[in-house]
Amino acid sequence: ANMILGILILGKRYPPSKYIAVLMITIGIAMATIASVQVKEDVSNAPVRRDGTSTFTLAIGITMLLLALFLSARMGIFQEVLYAENGKHPREALFYTHALPLPGFLMLAPDIFKRVVAFSASEPLLIGGVFSIPCMWAYMIGNCLTQYICIRAVYVLTTECSSLAVTLIITLRKFLSIIFSVFYFQNPFTMYHWSGTALVFLGTLLFCELIQPLLWFVAGKIIKPKQKEV
Repeated sequence: ANMILGILILGKRYPPSKYIAVLMITIGIAMATIASVQVKEDVSNAPVRRDGTSTFTLAIGITMLLLALFLSARMGIFQEVLYAENGKHPREALFYTHALPLPGFLMLAPDIFKRVVAFSASEPLLIGGVFSIPCMWAYMIGNCLTQYICIRAVYVLTTECSSLAVTLIITLRKFLSIIFSVFYFQNPFTMYHWSGTALVFLGTLLFCELIQPLLWFVAGKIIKPKQKEV
């Protein structure tokens, strides 16, 4: 999506290797994602309704994901243009991006209040042997801290790299999360996972233009011992 919008909006042109690399990474991630979806059978063996409702819901979900994908890509291109025109200010962009939407959460106030009550009623977690805190609040704080580190690094990255490169890095991070979850939850690592991993790995090397240096490095390691023997 980022590459398509970059071509349409900014008039960018990429070498053929970039197109092939992005295609390989996209196919690899799609293969790994689909392979990670486990079809769970109903324990009661109840008959499944086939009235098309699930297909319609799936179509809506895919449409929303595609819309979000292109909107996210458009925002990345907008940030790239904004930094080029007004200078690099990642902390300012991070603040306004997260501060301006805060009033929208007022519409979710009742649901947020229910979650606050549920979090406060969770089991206490002893920290450092000194004080305790409800475990759900501890998890929430930990999640917020790690998310802050992640998103701040992303905004700094947007000032140093193109939006396409940033999208590629974020996509690879998500792919590694999928692979980690497969091993963490002890799901079977099928041939589709191996194939997707290989495509993502080779696509990344091709995008970063590392395949030729690696080939030269390997060739040098093989040729040098033979020269010594002679």
